[in-house]
Amino acid sequence: MFKYTCLNPIASVGLNNFTDKYKETEELADAQAVLVRSASMHDLELPDSLLAVARAGAGYNNIPTDKCANKGIVVFNTPGANANGVKELFVAGMLLAARDIKGGMDWVTANKDNENISKDMEKAKKQFAGTELMGKKMGVIGLGAIGVLAANVANRMKMEVYGVDPFLSVKNALSLSRDIKIVKTYDEIYKECDYITIHVPLLDETRGMLNKEAFDKMKDGVVIINMARDTLVNDEDMKAALESGKVAKYVTDFPNPAVMQMPNVIATPHLGASTAESEDNCAVMAVDELRNYLENGNIINSVNFPACDAGECTSKGRITVAHKNVPGMLTNLTNVFSKEGINISHMTNKSRGNYSYCMFDIDSESTEQLAASLDSIDGVLKTRIIK
Repeated sequence: MFKYTCLNPIASVGLNNFTDKYKETEELADAQAVLVRSASMHDLELPDSLLAVARAGAGYNNIPTDKCANKGIVVFNTPGANANGVKELFVAGMLLAARDIKGGMDWVTANKDNENISKDMEKAKKQFAGTELMGKKMGVIGLGAIGVLAANVANRMKMEVYGVDPFLSVKNALSLSRDIKIVKTYDEIYKECDYITIHVPLLDETRGMLNKEAFDKMKDGVVIINMARDTLVNDEDMKAALESGKVAKYVTDFPNPAVMQMPNVIATPHLGASTAESEDNCAVMAVDELRNYLENGNIINSVNFPACDAGECTSKGRITVAHKNVPGMLTNLTNVFSKEGINISHMTNKSRGNYSYCMFDIDSESTEQLAASLDSIDGVLKTRIIK
């Protein structure tokens, strides 16, 4: 029996995918698995019983991933599950920036009691005139699940689309329209594009990447759309760029006190993934990831351990080892099996940065003695008996 806890409300369509092998608990201290959306876990005491955390969403800066990794706790996210919802808000952001729709709607509301509204609006509408998107150049920074959808929809709207991603996967490359121009550097996007949208994770190297240096390379009157993370943009530099007119409009899904004092900002209250469909998709994907890990030991879509998938176990036993990525570790692990006289029928070993993960399918049932021997090796973080 596995116990899980939810730190935020999680859509029932996902929770319903848990079988009778699972039981919900209100106490984190009793849980082997955590489901979370936006709740911060940085100050929580993580129990030794905790095996996995699943973030029902793409961003994971609310989870202490390194702290989890050092305890052998695998952290999952759900890339792509909310991509369509964010893409559709991106489309709305483009249109709101190109046409003063909000200003026009505010005028209509202010004139709701005006008996001559039909006549007066013909004079008033010129102050809300905008431009069309067709033919404009759109730059997409980050071609992950959301960036690919954003690039493709802009292309279908007859924009000239440029994309950049130093880590573009084969899958995502194949999903892009053939009309999209893939460039090698951010500078090419800055130089060419009338609209720039950013879809990258928040990392040390991406924090504040849209700053004065970047703005200076852009066209005058560029429109910036940020549906990813607020801290990808340097607020002080954005304010100066908006005041000078270098940036004509800043569309963001992340209002903060500094942003809300800037001119020409179009802000929404973090609505990107706030659709019933996105929340359902994220919940289903998060639960599926947890089940696959807890029941089979497989890691898919982890943000702190490598992907490692050996399918369902068809041998007599399976044992997994999360460990530090240091020389000689694999030899030390396999020596334990040799000393115990246990044959390894199949082994999968993957590494990612400072951490590695091994899956051993063996010709006998896994024992607590075997697990304890593996656990005693210096650098081993967590050993699990799957079968």
